[in-house]
Amino acid sequence: MTEDEHQRVIDELDEVIRDTRTLMDRFEASGMDEAMAGDYAQLHDLYTRAVSDQKAHTMAMLALPRISNDQGIN
Repeated sequence: MTEDEHQRVIDELDEVIRDTRTLMDRFEASGMDEAMAGDYAQLHDLYTRAVSDQKAHTMAMLALPRISNDQGIN
């Protein structure tokens, strides 16, 4: 993947993370995390996977070879 492709995935995962965290907060505020424990657990799993995937894409992007101006490329 290119740096731009990794960044696009990272940005999309960031949106999933924010939306999932917001929904989890609403579950917790209304007590639904206990009343619907299975659904809440699925949200938590989704959140955990999204964070893990985002980290993996960040690390992969950082590992891409860099072209610097020191190499005479402008």
